[in-house]
Formats: sequence, C-alpha cells, structure tokens
Amino acid sequence: MDDHANTGDYATLTITKHERPGFIDPETIPWNPWVMEGTHFRLMDVDVRSGGFTLFLKVDPGTEAPPHGHIGGVQGVILEGGFGYDDDVGKKGDYIREEPAAIHKPDSPNGCVMFAITHGPIVGYNPDGTIAAVVDAKMMYDMAVEAGAADHIEAHWT
Repeated sequence: MDDHANTGDYATLTITKHERPGFIDPETIPWNPWVMEGTHFRLMDVDVRSGGFTLFLKVDPGTEAPPHGHIGGVQGVILEGGFGYDDDVGKKGDYIREEPAAIHKPDSPNGCVMFAITHGPIVGYNPDGTIAAVVDAKMMYDMAVEAGAADHIEAHWT
C-alpha cells in the first residue's frame, strides 16, 4: 500500500510501506546452532544479490574457529565479550572490519556476541586447504526457515 505525498515539492513521490515490519526486536528470534560447534545465530536479513547476510552471532567461551575466508568484506560491532586473531583482539564496543578475501582463524577465549553484516559468502576450509563449506545468504535463510526463525525476512530467490 502506497501513501502519496501530495504537497509541496514532494507531489511526485510515492511513500513505500514494507511488506513486513521494518523494526524487529532481535530478542524475539531464538538463537539457533550455526555452522560451527560453539556458535549460534539470529538471522536478521539476507542479500540475494551478493550472497551476504546480516546476523547476530554468539560464540561460546573457548571456541576457536577453523580457518575461513570472506568473499566480501564484513563489518560488525562486538556487543558482549570479545574475540581476536593472535595479537589483534576486539572487546565489547569495538567495531570490526574484515577485508574482502581475508582468511583468518579467530578465537574467543571468553565468548562473545556480535552484530555483523557480511557483504558476500563465507568460505570454510578443511585442514588440507580444500573447501569445507560455502555459507551464503541462501544457506543462512534455509537454516533460519528450518528453525522457524525467518518469518521477518523478505527473500525472493529467482
């Protein structure tokens, strides 16, 4: 349903309304197991064009991720706890920026919760360097649907 702004300089604009609410309380979405033991996610949105996705990620204390890479960059904010890569460690309140094509092996001795936006899929690697998994928007969406936690997401796959 559109609302026409018909006054002043805005006479030609059509105000668009979302099919679903634009504001979502993340606490209403359950934590679901993610692709790696000791990790959990709340999927907030997907980008069907880039394969990226937006999520809250919870990492249990003592979790060490296997090597993985980012096809697109990642941006996020650490909300609780912290994690890092060797001597580059983030803590609560820190902004994280991971460059496209970055390959790393983070760990979280004390656990963390972060909000993150990926601008493309994540590639997980086996110990021999072969690809173990590609985690993209479609996979994330399917996982959230299976968990009954995707009703708030507008995703149109072609």
